[in-house]
Amino acid sequence: MIWNKKYECMKRDELQDIQLKRLKETVERVYKAVPYYRNLMDNKGVKPDDIKSLQDITLLPFISKQHLRDNYPFGLFTVPMSEVVRIHSSSGTTGKPTVVGYTYKDINTWSELLARTLTCAHADKNSVVQIAYGYGLFTGGLGVHYGAERVGASVIPISGGNTQRQIMLMQDFGTTVLACTPSYALFMGEVLEEMGVKKEDIKLKSGVFGAEPWSDNMRKKIEEKLGIMAIDIYGLSEIIGPGVASECPVQEGLHIFEDHFIPEIIDPETEEQLPPGATGELVFTTITKEAFPVLRYRTRDITSLNYETCECGRTMVRMKKVTGRTDDMIIIRGVNVFPTQVESVLLEIGEAQPHYQLMVERKGSMDILEVLVEVSENLFSDKVKGLEGLERTISHKIESVLGVSARVKLVEPKTIPRSEGKAQRVIDKREI
Repeated sequence: MIWNKKYECMKRDELQDIQLKRLKETVERVYKAVPYYRNLMDNKGVKPDDIKSLQDITLLPFISKQHLRDNYPFGLFTVPMSEVVRIHSSSGTTGKPTVVGYTYKDINTWSELLARTLTCAHADKNSVVQIAYGYGLFTGGLGVHYGAERVGASVIPISGGNTQRQIMLMQDFGTTVLACTPSYALFMGEVLEEMGVKKEDIKLKSGVFGAEPWSDNMRKKIEEKLGIMAIDIYGLSEIIGPGVASECPVQEGLHIFEDHFIPEIIDPETEEQLPPGATGELVFTTITKEAFPVLRYRTRDITSLNYETCECGRTMVRMKKVTGRTDDMIIIRGVNVFPTQVESVLLEIGEAQPHYQLMVERKGSMDILEVLVEVSENLFSDKVKGLEGLERTISHKIESVLGVSARVKLVEPKTIPRSEGKAQRVIDKREI
């Protein structure tokens, strides 16, 4: 099943013609509408008229998450707020989130992309789609919701949590497609067994899982426990949200919807563009977004691109599963977490030392975050009750700021290793 064969199966030369036309229009628009972009381009000595071929994209400046924060909240929008019909944002590293906006046309585009994604999982007008991604400022829930409505499916907008109720409704409503994080899907499978519900007792056929890294081994476990086809999806709020790329049933890489996004792979150190097949940092330029287009956005995700035509018939490039990142960001239960967020909490509380380490493990199907924090000699030799109180205070503050629970463990001074170079803030023990 393919939602939009005209574009998803288009010949590459035709696709590149469309990409170039849309790239030129986007560059012209951001140059005229956003002073910040205009200054970046002027500093590089490039004008919109210099973009004559797709390769000329390398003339354009890169954009990073820091650029977005520097222009908080709406400094990179290319339309007046009267034309923005939706605002989403990520959790802020030090209190300020990255903010993205959508026009009515952007929402329509997003719905189209998620319709393609869900069709990859065999969703159609006869499907019942249960969305257990979070709703709200997080782009996951509403993004998938609009795509499910676009294909004509019946939507259950249940959001995350309350797993036993999720399974009850899954049985009663006849859910056929599940949308959530892969770790939550695996947890659902375990609760299913605990409740004595057999996978034959539910109608699930497939699932679209993203927002965190996961392996093929984890896919096999999900497919076995739920009796479904598990499809990997990729997106990030800065680009549009979910719907940037999706696996098809062949499950050999994620198709990037290139009529809307131009992907590049660069060397993260030299920033030079790398040839097809090479592994490096993934960079995106949006070419159809109205409210919040981005030029050469550095995702920090490490992957490679495969331009061979897929067995499914789609001609759009496939990206390999993300194998790592070029920064310290980790993803815990679908939430982006930066060590600097924890650092800001510790500095705000004041009673702990600015020496800390994030330990991540996967117990069963759930990610567990433990934060080791050094305290002073005086505080550590204090009463146990005082230390336990501080641990609770830090834990509550971290959950408030990050949106994810963490166990906090106070440790003696000089327990956490020091480094002359970059401190190792994250130890990820998950086998993903």
